Amino acid sequence: MNILILGSGGREHAFTYKLSQSKKVTKIFVAPGNAGTQEIATNINVNPTDFESVKKAVIAHDIQMVIVGPEAPLVNGVHDFFLADNVLKSIPVIGPKKDGALLEGSKDFSKEFMVKHGIPTAKYQSFTKENLQQGKLFLESLTPPYVLKADGLAAGKGVLILDSLEEAKSELEEMVSNQKFGDASSTVVIEEFLKGIELSVFVLTDGKSYKILPSAKDYKRIGEGDKGLNTGGMGAISPVPFADKNFLNKVEELVVKPTILGLQKDGIDYRGFIFIGLMNDNGNPSVVEYNVRMGDPETEVVLPRIQSDLFDLFDGVANQNLEEKEFSVTDKIATTVMLVSGGYPESYEKGAIISGLDNHKDSTIFHAGTKIKGEAIVTSGGRVLAVTSLADSIQEALDQSYKTIDSIHFKKMNYRKDIGFDLVG
Repeated sequence: MNILILGSGGREHAFTYKLSQSKKVTKIFVAPGNAGTQEIATNINVNPTDFESVKKAVIAHDIQMVIVGPEAPLVNGVHDFFLADNVLKSIPVIGPKKDGALLEGSKDFSKEFMVKHGIPTAKYQSFTKENLQQGKLFLESLTPPYVLKADGLAAGKGVLILDSLEEAKSELEEMVSNQKFGDASSTVVIEEFLKGIELSVFVLTDGKSYKILPSAKDYKRIGEGDKGLNTGGMGAISPVPFADKNFLNKVEELVVKPTILGLQKDGIDYRGFIFIGLMNDNGNPSVVEYNVRMGDPETEVVLPRIQSDLFDLFDGVANQNLEEKEFSVTDKIATTVMLVSGGYPESYEKGAIISGLDNHKDSTIFHAGTKIKGEAIVTSGGRVLAVTSLADSIQEALDQSYKTIDSIHFKKMNYRKDIGFDLVG
């Protein structure tokens, strides 16, 4: 079977890497891909949100399954586009249709969904410029810190956590009246701050049954000790030690089952991943957010731990017989450390030559922001490489990732040396 993966980051390289191990997969195409995917698949220069170009690529390469990596094509309706097209409608798309993608595409929709179906989450209200004053009054009813979320997609930048009430009021006005995040913040969700430790749980569903994938914890801040600006993720660890069997049972009963049943009750035929961002507050889970795809860099620690054939699981999603598919996970621990361009997450240079990528038997290097230029692999993004290692303990896996990093180099390379600092020692 020929497969098309939409996307260009570390998540998509991890999908490509895992699917390339399946005997049932003939050829893999990645649009647009990166230098890493190009080594094990065929990159095609297609924008994942240009659906007509995606259609041409599907026809030209006899694609029989499409896996959607990032959220934008899903929120924009790529799955619906396929179903509405006579040529494409029989080709399965792994990823929800537009109605299901609202779980990530609209914070207001997702909060309403959680409340409707009894899923534990922070109390909230939504506001626009028309009821800005009520929004300021609602802020006064909360205790700091104050959480403001742009309703729509804002490239990971639409969430503000503020300690000052006056600053929160000012930022609310900036968001709804002055379009701080464009149309994404024309509606703003204000919610109470959840206390506890964050983690993520990932679910793959065919709309009827589901498989719960390994848990993971990522590290968003650029600086060590979780300080500095937010990034797309500086590293991740799976499984999460504090997410024991008892906690994960609670997650399944209180969050996963009501989510799947809620989608069914609301008539949403959801086929794909659900990324559940959680807060563990003294052993009790609360949902921070839903995403409708796998996370990045969490994919780079979750997929290497799955021992089952990933294509077989996707085939189960496509044919709604996921329940019958074998699913197993290794007990080994996976750690990922991201190598990023100097200056990221603010301005940074591209085009730096990367050296030292060969002969790493004890780690897997997933490419994120890379491309091939002549004979060289060069940087092409803020997050450049994800170095993943598997071992019997977090410390052993981290030691191996950092040992591998010692031999990799590009100009102004930066990374956190304390990934997992809160879980070891």
